[in-house]
Amino acid sequence: MGRLFGTDGVRGLANADLTPELALSVAVAAAHTLAERDRSHRPVAVVGRDPRASGEMLEAAVVAGLASAGADVLRAGVIPTPAVAYLVGAHGADLGVVLSASHNPMPDNGIKLFAAGGNKLPDEVEAEIEAGTGTSWRRPTGAAIGRVSDLPSAAESYVDHLLGTLGGRRLDGLRIVVDCANGAAARVAPAAYARAGADVVAVHCDPDGLNINDNCGSTHLDVLREAVVARGADLGIAHDGDADRCLAATAGGDDVDGDQIMAILALAMRRDGSLADDTLVATVMSNLGLRLAMRAEGIRMIETKVGDRYVLEELRRGGYALGGEQSGHVVMPAYATTGDGLLTALHLMAEVATSGRSLASLASVMTKLPQVLVNVPVTDRVAGASAPPVAAAVADGEATLGDTGRVLLRPSGTEPLVRVMVEASTVEQARAVADRIADAVRSASPVG
Repeated sequence: MGRLFGTDGVRGLANADLTPELALSVAVAAAHTLAERDRSHRPVAVVGRDPRASGEMLEAAVVAGLASAGADVLRAGVIPTPAVAYLVGAHGADLGVVLSASHNPMPDNGIKLFAAGGNKLPDEVEAEIEAGTGTSWRRPTGAAIGRVSDLPSAAESYVDHLLGTLGGRRLDGLRIVVDCANGAAARVAPAAYARAGADVVAVHCDPDGLNINDNCGSTHLDVLREAVVARGADLGIAHDGDADRCLAATAGGDDVDGDQIMAILALAMRRDGSLADDTLVATVMSNLGLRLAMRAEGIRMIETKVGDRYVLEELRRGGYALGGEQSGHVVMPAYATTGDGLLTALHLMAEVATSGRSLASLASVMTKLPQVLVNVPVTDRVAGASAPPVAAAVADGEATLGDTGRVLLRPSGTEPLVRVMVEASTVEQARAVADRIADAVRSASPVG
């Protein structure tokens, strides 16, 4: 698999790239790294997973690895990724392990790790774990072997926590459709929304281990849009396989993405006095329409690199209260240490219910500018992105767009591609500028 840890843990084709042997070895290395950092007590780990079939196999390997290295294990079963982060903090555990490949198709799986408090692991700790994977180690015996127990009330505890963040607000009177992607949210999301008072229509909430993310959930919104309109619902909510993201649909069947959700929440939090420094944190991929809307409302916007880990870092650095990505990863640090799709959905729906406005009306605070993305194959990502003719093409495009659009050029971190993203007042203008820049990239680093 090359380097084990990517931007969101270890991920690959289950039982081919991500084998039980590798999962066990990563678990052992994680337990040893934690033990070396704090010898005052025996490490405790919370382990959860999404319902994909390979998770059963990989969970067994991870639990065995942790216990064999002397860590006690609390098994949470099938549960959303953000629930594991919450449970790590709630139980004072040292480590959280999630077996999930998020929105990836069923054959893939992954290992996500959380540190004490439910925070994502710092880069240096990930590096220690990766360096320790596959190395020889001294095995504990007797009473020093870790013990394994279940957390039968894990889901209920997590839902209680979510509902407690609403401050007494209710969803009574709302009819909603929720698409759980046949994933980890299938049991907890409909229950949480119903307990909050909503009339819930659940779709794709029947995981069988094989159907996770299969033409459903946040990456396939067609069924959700159709169900919202057909059932006369006020709105729809879509989660991905591990429920760390949330997208939505209006009563008329229009998409509401992460940018629009952040705009709605930012205004609600500013009104309530909980938007720290009147600041929103988002990545460079957020639509220019979000920036323009926040500027008009007097809300400062800080940009980070692509990836929720960079949003989290900036939120912690500045003590900010809201951040996220266009893809629907939204972080509210007052209530969660990571992106939480159910938390996001509850607060979004609570704003609809308490404001008396439709989701479409709330989302109209921002106008999404047409966005064109061109992935250009190259032989050299650096040359393709930084050659003088490319820089000249970018400058020309920016001059053409002025304040009505923008250009973002970045090399892919994992593939031999340069990504050209252009936003403009019309899709035709965005396409024309993007194509000119893409041609310059191809000339600077031709393939073949």
